[in-house]
Amino acid sequence: MPSLKLTPDVTSDYVRLFLSVAPGDPKAVAKQAARITSGQERYQIVANRLPNMPWFFIGLIHSLEGDLSWKTHLHNGDPLSARTVHVPKGRPALGQPPFAWEDSALDALRYDGLDEYHDWSIAGMLYALEKFNGIGYRARGIPSPYLWAGSQHYTKGKFTDDGKFSATAVSDQIGAGVLLHSLCAGGSVALRATEVSGSAGLA
Repeated sequence: MPSLKLTPDVTSDYVRLFLSVAPGDPKAVAKQAARITSGQERYQIVANRLPNMPWFFIGLIHSLEGDLSWKTHLHNGDPLSARTVHVPKGRPALGQPPFAWEDSALDALRYDGLDEYHDWSIAGMLYALEKFNGIGYRARGIPSPYLWAGSQHYTKGKFTDDGKFSATAVSDQIGAGVLLHSLCAGGSVALRATEVSGSAGLA
């Protein structure tokens, strides 16, 4: 399996893309960002159990994996009425369905090692988000739609299912990097794009 490390070049690329991002549909992006903000209280409940994790980082994953539905697993958007059936399968391993959203979300973040992650700079978060989804787009020279769909940085190419890639398919979601930019621009989140610290884990 290919790996991805947060090298200076990768960091610079994340920051460059973030600073230059331009949404294709600003109103749609702002609307989705506002929905994330409205869920802050529930995201914070999970974040409080994972020291230093920003609440909005959880919201960004929730947007991409479940379109902000409280009835789906944060792992992959499968229904909370059963364990996950898509990758990662059989989560959460403990407990019995139906699962509470917060309990499943905590399991998803721990499963990916994010409970031990500490780099919440712009580049650090974009790196963690891309790793959460998978780095298969990089091998194809495509900016990940998980980060950049809905902006000028992404045009086409999409994994339509686990391990199945289509060069012509187009993601209809709004990427996490685009949403994070909107949250910053709208004042919901205060971050400095040039503030980059060493990554921890996920290498």
